Amino acid sequence: MGTWHIIVLNSNCDQIGGCNSDSSQEQWLKNDLAANPALCTLAYWHHPLFSSGEHGNDPEMLDLWRDLYAAGVELVLNGHDHNYERFAPQNPEGGLDPERGIRQIVVGTGGVKLRDVSKPYKPNSEVVISHTYGVIKFDLQATSYTWTFLPVAGKTASDSGSGTCHP
Repeated sequence: MGTWHIIVLNSNCDQIGGCNSDSSQEQWLKNDLAANPALCTLAYWHHPLFSSGEHGNDPEMLDLWRDLYAAGVELVLNGHDHNYERFAPQNPEGGLDPERGIRQIVVGTGGVKLRDVSKPYKPNSEVVISHTYGVIKFDLQATSYTWTFLPVAGKTASDSGSGTCHP
């Protein structure tokens, strides 16, 4: 999309032969990342590696996240948990990494019954919205991006910010 490389992955790992290292999907991802060395990359799939929601973390996505991190990916978008949660840039083990980390945003606020999110939130969770339907809007520029959570009419929950692509 423009200068951005967008990657769509399947997180239904048991239905596709796995998401682990050396799976068919992981090999495809490594090849795709090598063939598309864009400055800015966004990846999305359903089940988040990190989540403070009801389903929690999905460790099956760890090997793919490691490949994305090694390639300098900026953003990962997920759903699954029926809430909104934005994480600070982090490494695959969940450590804060403002220089090379991937910002993950869970956006499960599109229509199914919303769910509470219990505290304490996962490390590096910056914003949680659990009782408002809405969508996320991105503005993807050549070397940066902005996001805005847009709630349904009549609601005031909000989140917005910006980031730069990894050099």
